[in-house]
Amino acid sequence: MTHEHDNDSMTASAGDFPDSLRWQLRSLRRDVAPERDLWPAIAERIAATPQMAARPAPAWRRFAPLATAAALALAIGLAWQLRPAPAPGPDFEGRLLTAEADAMTREYQAALFELNHGVGARAPQELHVLDRSAAQIRTALRRDPDARFLLERLQRTYERRLELTQRLAQPTLTS
Repeated sequence: MTHEHDNDSMTASAGDFPDSLRWQLRSLRRDVAPERDLWPAIAERIAATPQMAARPAPAWRRFAPLATAAALALAIGLAWQLRPAPAPGPDFEGRLLTAEADAMTREYQAALFELNHGVGARAPQELHVLDRSAAQIRTALRRDPDARFLLERLQRTYERRLELTQRLAQPTLTS
C-alpha cells in the first residue's frame, strides 16, 4: 500500500514509513551539549569589542518638540479664526432691533430738542399724545425685542412728532 497520493490521511504512523527512512529521520536531530561553558568567552569578546560612542541627536530632533508645539498652536489658531459664525437667532435679532430703536430715539430726541426751542410753551396736546405713544411702543419693544412691526410703528410715531413740531416751529422761524 503506497501513500504517495493518499490525501485522506494527514498524519502517518511510524509503521507507514520504510525502515531506512525512519532511521534517517531519527539521525537528523540530536541534542549535543556544549563541551564547555560558552558564556565567559562571549562576555570577554563583548568587552574587548570597541563600543561606539553615543552620537548626539540630530538637530531636527532637538527642535521637534518646538515644531510640534508651533504646529499645534497654528492649527488651533486657524480653527478659531475659521470657526463658523453663530447664526443670527431671535435673541441676536432682538438685540439688533433694540439697538436700532435706541439709536432712532436718540436721533429724534436731538432733532426735537432743536425744534422745540422754537415751539416753546405753545406745544399742543397732540405732541404729548405722540410722546406717550412713543414711550408705550418703547416699553413694548423691551418686552418683545423681536417685534419688527413695533420698530416700524415707533419710526412712524417719531416722524409724525417731527412733522408736527416742524409745522409749529416754522412760523417762529420765518418771523
